[in-house]
Amino acid sequence: MNTLKLNDGHTMPQLGFGVFQITDLNQAQQAVEQALANGYQLIDTAEAYQNQTAVGKAMQNSNVNRDEIFLTTKLWVSNFSYQKAAAAIDQDLRELNTDYLDLMLLHQAYGDVYGAWRALEDAQAAGKIKSIGVSNFWPDQVKNLELGNHIKPAVNQIEINPWFQRPAEVKFYQDEGIAVEAWAPFAEGKNHLFTNPTLVEIGEKYGKSSGQVVLRYLLQRGIVVVAKSVHDARQKENINVFDFELSTDDMAAIAQLDQGHSQFFDHHDPATIEQIFGPSLKELR
Repeated sequence: MNTLKLNDGHTMPQLGFGVFQITDLNQAQQAVEQALANGYQLIDTAEAYQNQTAVGKAMQNSNVNRDEIFLTTKLWVSNFSYQKAAAAIDQDLRELNTDYLDLMLLHQAYGDVYGAWRALEDAQAAGKIKSIGVSNFWPDQVKNLELGNHIKPAVNQIEINPWFQRPAEVKFYQDEGIAVEAWAPFAEGKNHLFTNPTLVEIGEKYGKSSGQVVLRYLLQRGIVVVAKSVHDARQKENINVFDFELSTDDMAAIAQLDQGHSQFFDHHDPATIEQIFGPSLKELR
């Protein structure tokens, strides 16, 4: 498994397994147990996914040692204050049945980000979290967080896929020493991604699927990738991407697929922000 060294000195696997939208707890537990057995070391969950207990049980049942697992979770906006975040971190540790988190991210860039970030900094100092970072932050928001706090984010997890490649943003974060992590690398199959002629043709040269080509493309850009599947065969396919390398021409051809916009939602849209907060918005007001 390829790894990246984070700006705090810790090492992070470059390919991981995510559990977003696996709402059935038995299925989530089984999927994580499968993933660990299939060689995944990075497991990505979040408070908002409501399956942390299943992830904790899967790790406990696995033959993989805890120190060989890179466990990530994310703090949701309803816990964005110092006091709420501090309490939520302890609750997350209990739900995940672990003494520490390898990485904890602020899931969104809105609300009392500073209070929540200070709670992460203190939890890191206390040994509860090894690395801290953010998710769905734009460059100006990351820079603002950097300038107002002691610790720079180690990771920013954002949407990146062939339709939304964000080259300038990726360069900015990497120049800042912040690892970029891609969620939805397959764009959930939107725009017929898995049958795209460019991706299929490139894959045929290497005996690989279009999905494997996508993962390889992101890996070669130095991006950490989180993929999801509840199917054993697909999990094995997704992790089998370290035995080939895309050519410069392949990389250039895939770069041409970029549409330059999100396949899901606009984080700059006020309506999206209100939707993200949901019921917790009333408490903030």
